[in-house]
Amino acid sequence: MPNILDIRRRIRSVVNTRQITKAMKVVSAAKLRRAQERALAARPYAQMLTNVLKSLVARAEICDPETGEPKHPLLAQRPEKNILLIVVTGDKGLAGAFSANITKAATRFLESKEGKNVDIEAIGRKGRDFLRRRYPAAAVQTHSLAETEESMETRASAGVRAGAIQIAGEHVGVLGKLQYSQARTLAESVIERYQRGEIDAVYVVFNEFKSVIAQRLIVEQILPIEQIGDPAVRQAEEMTEEEKKKAKEAAISAGVGMRSTDSAADQAAAQFGTSQVDYIYEQPPEELFRALLPKYVAIQIFRALLESVAAEHAARMTAMDSATSNATDMIDSLTLAMNRARQAKITKEIIEIVSGAAAM
Repeated sequence: MPNILDIRRRIRSVVNTRQITKAMKVVSAAKLRRAQERALAARPYAQMLTNVLKSLVARAEICDPETGEPKHPLLAQRPEKNILLIVVTGDKGLAGAFSANITKAATRFLESKEGKNVDIEAIGRKGRDFLRRRYPAAAVQTHSLAETEESMETRASAGVRAGAIQIAGEHVGVLGKLQYSQARTLAESVIERYQRGEIDAVYVVFNEFKSVIAQRLIVEQILPIEQIGDPAVRQAEEMTEEEKKKAKEAAISAGVGMRSTDSAADQAAAQFGTSQVDYIYEQPPEELFRALLPKYVAIQIFRALLESVAAEHAARMTAMDSATSNATDMIDSLTLAMNRARQAKITKEIIEIVSGAAAM
C-alpha cells in the first residue's frame, strides 16, 4: 500500500492542477464571449455585401453573351490541377482534439486530391507544426499575412515546386489579435494567384462555429465562386452527441450563452437579394464585379478565421471543464486511498499493541 505522505503529496499536486484548469476555463469562457460578439458584429457587413451581389447576379449577365467568358476572373471555372488549401488551426494547446481534428480533415482532403499539385497556407502554430513534419516547404514562403506584392511576385516567378504537396505559407500568431486587414491581405494574395492561373481552386478547412453546441468541421471551397451566399461545403463532420453534451455542461457551468450566431434579422436581410424590385446600376456589371467580388472573398476568409477563433475557445473551455471534473474525481479517489491507508496503519498498530499485551 502506498505511503500516506506520497498520497498527500499527490493530492496537493492534483488540487493545484485543478485550480489551474478552473482558471483556464474561466479565461476561455470570457474570450469565447468576446469572440462570439466579434463574429456577430461582422455579420451585418458580410450579409449586406452578399445580398448586393445576389441582387446583381439576379439582374445582370454573369457571362459575356458574345464570347461566353465570365465577366470576372473569379467566376471562371477550370479543371483542378493546382489547388490552394488554407488550414486554420490554433496557436496554443490544451484545447482537446480541436487542432488534431482539423489536421485530420486536411489530411483526408489531401488524400482525395492525390495526383494534383496542392499548396498549403498554414494558419496557426499547431497546424503549421503538423504539416511541417509531413510536407516540404516552398522555396519562398509567406511568414505573415502582411505579405508585399514584391514577395508574391518572387514566389510566383520561382516556378520550382518542393513536391506535389508543399507548404506555401505560414501564418503564426495572427489569430490572437485578428484584424480584417490580415484576412484582406491573404485574400489579395490568393486572388492574384488565381487570376494569374497559378491555382485553379481554393479551399479552406476550419471549424465552423454557430454556437457552443452547434459546430462542425468543414472543408469549404472559396474559389471559384459557384453560388454567391451559399457555402460550397465539400466535407463536413458534425459534433457527436457526447461532445455536444460535454460542451453544454461546460457552457452552463461557465455561464456562456448557447444562442446561435444566426438570427431572424439575418434571414430577413437575406431576402434583399431576391426581392422583386427593379434596381438601376450606374456602373456596368464588369466594374461592379471587379469591386465587390474581391471583398466577398476576403469576408469569407475573415468569417472562417473568426469562427475558428470562437470554436477554439469553446473547445478549450470544454477541455478545461473536463479536466477540472477529472481532477475532482482523482482527488476523491486519492482521499479514499489515503483514508484506507491510515485506517490500515491504525489497525496494524492496535493489533501490535494487543498482541504485545497478550504476550505479557
